Amino acid sequence: MKVAVTYENGQIFQHFGHSSQFKVYEINENEIISSEVLDTNGSGHGALAGFLKEAGVDVLICGGIGGGAQNALKDAGIKLFGGASGDADKAVADLLKDKLQYNPDVKCSHHEHAHGEGHSDCGSHADHSCGHNCSH
Repeated sequence: MKVAVTYENGQIFQHFGHSSQFKVYEINENEIISSEVLDTNGSGHGALAGFLKEAGVDVLICGGIGGGAQNALKDAGIKLFGGASGDADKAVADLLKDKLQYNPDVKCSHHEHAHGEGHSDCGSHADHSCGHNCSH
C-alpha cells in the first residue's frame, strides 16, 4: 500500500490543489518500509489525482481539498483522509494505528466564490489564512 501526504517542510500542506510536493510512504504489513518526497512539477488541482494514481498511491492524507479534487480522487480509487494537520510522518503513523484525526466532511472552496467568501468549513488551516478559525 502507498500513502501520500500533501507535504511542505515536514508538515501536512493545507491546500491540496496547490501542493508542490507529496511525501509518499510505502506500507507493508502496517509498517512504513520507505518514503520519498515527490515533486508535482507544476501539476495542480485536477491533474494531481492523476499524478497520485500514476505513482501508485492508495490513500491520501491532506488538509483542505475542494469537491472537484475529491471526486477526481474517488474516480482514481484513492481513499481520502482530509482536514488533517500537523507533522506528516506522525499522521501516517497515526493512520496505521487508526488514530488519525481528520474531517470526513472536509471542504475547501477557495475558488468557488459564489458561496459567501468561498472559505466555508476549510478543514484545518494551520495559519487560518481563510479568515476563519476552522476546527475539526
